[in-house]
This record gives sequence, structure tokens and C-alpha cells, in this order.
Amino acid sequence: MTQAETLPIAAPREARPLWPRLAIGALAALVLLPLGVIFASFTDPQGAVWAHFGEFVLPRLLLNTLWLLLGVGLGTALLGVSLAWLTAACEFPGRRWLTWGLLLPLAVPGYVLGFVMIGLLDFTGPLQTTLRDLFGTAPEIPIRSRGGVIAVMALTLYPYVYLVARNAFQTQGRRALEAAQTLGFSRARGFFRVALPMARPWIAGGLALVLMETLADFGTVAVFNYDTFTTAIYRAWFGMFNLSAASQLASLLVVLVFSALALEQRSRRGQRFTPGGRADQGERIALGPVARWLATLWCGLVFAVAVAVPLAQLLAWAWQSRGDLDIRYLGFLHHSLILAGSGAVGVVMLGLLLAYSLRARPGRLASIAGRFSTLGYALPGTVLAVGFYLPMSAIDNGWIALGSRLGQTWEPLLGGTLVAMLLAYGVRFLAVGFHPIEAALHRVTTSMDEAARNLGSSGRDLLTRVHLPLLRGGIATAAVLVFVDIMKEMPITLMTRPFGWDTLAVRIFEMTSEGEWQRAALPAITLVVAGLIPVLLFMRGGEMERRDAA
Repeated sequence: MTQAETLPIAAPREARPLWPRLAIGALAALVLLPLGVIFASFTDPQGAVWAHFGEFVLPRLLLNTLWLLLGVGLGTALLGVSLAWLTAACEFPGRRWLTWGLLLPLAVPGYVLGFVMIGLLDFTGPLQTTLRDLFGTAPEIPIRSRGGVIAVMALTLYPYVYLVARNAFQTQGRRALEAAQTLGFSRARGFFRVALPMARPWIAGGLALVLMETLADFGTVAVFNYDTFTTAIYRAWFGMFNLSAASQLASLLVVLVFSALALEQRSRRGQRFTPGGRADQGERIALGPVARWLATLWCGLVFAVAVAVPLAQLLAWAWQSRGDLDIRYLGFLHHSLILAGSGAVGVVMLGLLLAYSLRARPGRLASIAGRFSTLGYALPGTVLAVGFYLPMSAIDNGWIALGSRLGQTWEPLLGGTLVAMLLAYGVRFLAVGFHPIEAALHRVTTSMDEAARNLGSSGRDLLTRVHLPLLRGGIATAAVLVFVDIMKEMPITLMTRPFGWDTLAVRIFEMTSEGEWQRAALPAITLVVAGLIPVLLFMRGGEMERRDAA
């Protein structure tokens, strides 16, 4: 073949469109912007502030964060692994409904469970009050403590470990434990020596996600008045009115979060085990008469403490505070719906753009940039709030200064708008919107595109008549997930909202800050109901997958 004959083969590669690269680069830059802003804050040294931080603040923050990571990590590991093993490998009364019931803590925001537990177990709460009325005394329950915040966060975050560990144990089935017993191990030793080590990579991945969520949490620790980096960033901004100090604290938090992310990525390298077959998954261990009821008791106790009791208490408080269901509450709900709806539309559009860009311009560099574009989900909301607010305020200051030089009095260009908030939402939840769309886009093969073009469809017609009908399910899933996440999101909304734009989450923060548990119940129950939507969708998807496998 001559050189002239090979030229047409190379031509299409040069003719590839440029817009996919530009889109991927722009989305990656959107993630880089807040990171660059907070690290650039060190060009404005805060010597006196950091001297104060170093002596009085940082040691406490580091110690509190270390204890929180250790306690929540151990608690979620204990709950997640034990519940996963019982529901995946053992047979006991109530297993079927408890299998999905133990996922419901995903619908309860940590700050909601936190204030419910304080309201229930505090000295003036109904439990201790009832005990004093009946017996004249009541044991002191130290719920407002490090142990209290650890217990609440473990109860809301254990499903991350439960989901992945249960999947690992299901793929092992009963065969792995029987193989261990043939080597002379008892059932208990076989679990610790064979089943648990085989599931370790999955469990480590789930724990890494738990640690990132723990570092990023603001609402729960704020309810317990437990100082961590997220609460320190908020106080540096709104208490000291020092954005530079808040940014520098945020940079330290980013380092901790990326360390947890590196741990999660490293844990995935070991996932190379071969799953068992379907028949193997269906066989379960028959527990003894006592053990089977103990398993029911343990799973039922976790479900009751994490879901049933808090939900019942929220309903009781909401009924007592039903007078708050007025025009002001409807305003909170209206703002939440507008922000969640507009944020979901924006994130879904960004997710579609990223998915199509990666499809149109595949390659290693594009793949790396695409993965980096979705790293915003690992960034705490407080970090994104600071990272986007600072450039917005700099633009406003420049705009006002320009007007002053021209002899004009100009109002802030971006101040009082939703720009910073929506940008932070876009970065924070792009991964949530992108992955369902990307999964759906895999079903649109190149052969389908070629067949449609042969039938005369191209450009917009190809998108509307072929792609969108196939992507409808993925787009709907992405929109629902992002919508609910934004409804429950607290730090970004709290720190960047314009004046008068209070939401349900902000209302909960304000009421719990004043100890008004009953008045916080009505917005809280609304958020819990909204949080049930993605959990129910997830469970429905799991049921459909099991039916397909059968």
C-alpha cells in the first residue's frame, strides 16, 4: 500500500470536533477553580489568626477529627459488616424485609437523626422525664458528647459499608464457609479467616467513603456543637468575618479528604475475586434456634434505633408543631424546591455534556479529565462555598470599583444572586448526575447511530428520535438523585444563600441551634420523605436486577 493510499485513513482522526475537549476541559476547570482559590488564599498570610489557631483551635480540631474518624469508622464497620453477613449469608425470621429496611437510614440526614436523639435522650427529653416520673430517678445519658455524635453518624453512614459488604458476601455464598470448615475451622473462625478477608477490599472501599463523608459533614457536628474543620470554617467566615482564614482552614480539610479518596482508590486495586454462581448465592446458613432470634433482634434493634423510633418521634413533634405550617413554612419549601429543581436541571445538563464529550472524544487524557470533573463529590460543601464565594465577591468588588472610577454608583453584579450557590451545586453533585447518564449511554451503540444515519437521521433529529428515548431512564434517575441531594444539602445553602433565601435545611439548622426540636420536626419530616425517593428507586432497581438474573 502506498503512502498516498494511507492518507484518507488518517483524515477522519484530524477532523474530529474540538468541542468535546473544550467541554471536558471547562468542567475540569470548574472543579479546579474552588481548589485554586482556597490554596491561593495563602498569599494573604494571617499570622495573628494562625497563631491563635495553632494555640487554641487546631489541636482541638485535629483531636476531635481523629476521634471522629476512628469512632465512626469502627462503628460503621461493626454495623455494616455484621448486618451484611446476617442478611446475605444467614436465614432468620424477618430477614427479607430487614434486608431492605436496613437501607432506610440513607434517607435520614445525619443532622436530623442527631437532633431527634438529643431531643429524645437529653435530660428534659421524654425518655428521662418518663423514667423520673415512674421511678423518681433516671440514668444520665451523655448524648451531648463525642460518643453521641459518633453513634449518630455511624447509624446514618453504615449503609455505605452494608451495601458493598453484602454484595461481597453474596458473591461468596455458602461455599466459601464450607471450604473453610473442611480445613478444620469452626463456623466463626471460618468467617474471620476466609469470608471476611475475601470481602476486605469491598469493605475498605465502603469505609473510605464513610471517612470522606465524616470529614465533609457539617450539619451533624453542628447539632452536637462538636468542633471539626467544617464548623471551624463556618465560624471563621461568619464569626470572625475572615474569608482568608476560612479558605486556609478549607485547604487543610481538602488535604484530609483527598487522603481518604486515595485510600478508597487504593482499596479498589484488590478487588479481583471470582464471584460464585447463582445457585451458590441462594444457599443460606441455617442458624440455631437461639442464634436465629438473636440475629432478628440485632437487625431489628438497628432498624428501630436508626429509622423507626426517630421517624415516630418526628411525626409526633410535627403534629405538635402543626401550627408552623403557615405561609413562612411554605416559603421554605418553595425555596427548597426551586433550588433543587434548577440545580437538578443544571447538573443533568452538565452530566449529559460530559457523557457525550467522553463518547465523542475517547482517550486516556479525556478519561482522566472526565474523572477529575466528577471529583467535586469528594469536596465538602464548606470548601466549595468558600471556593466559589471568594471569586464572586472579587468580581463584585471590581465591578463596584470600575463604576466608582467612572463616577457611577453600581450595585454588586453577582451579590444577592444564586450564581455561587448553583455553581457549587454543579461541582458537588456532577458525579451523581453523570453516572446514571453514562450507564444509560452505554446502551446507545455506534451501530445504532450508523443505522439511524442510513435512515436519514442526523444531528438534532438523531438526538431527539434515537438517543433521548434510550436515555430517558438514566436522565430521570440522575435528576431525582440530584434533586433529593440538593434538598438535603446544608453547608453550601447556609453559607452562600442570598438574603431571604432560607430553605428547609436552613430552617432545621436555625431551630436546632436554638434547641427548638419540635419546630425543626416539620421541615425534617419533609426532607426524610424526600430522601426515601432514591432509596426506593435503588431497591426497585435491585429487585429488577434479581428478576433479570432469575
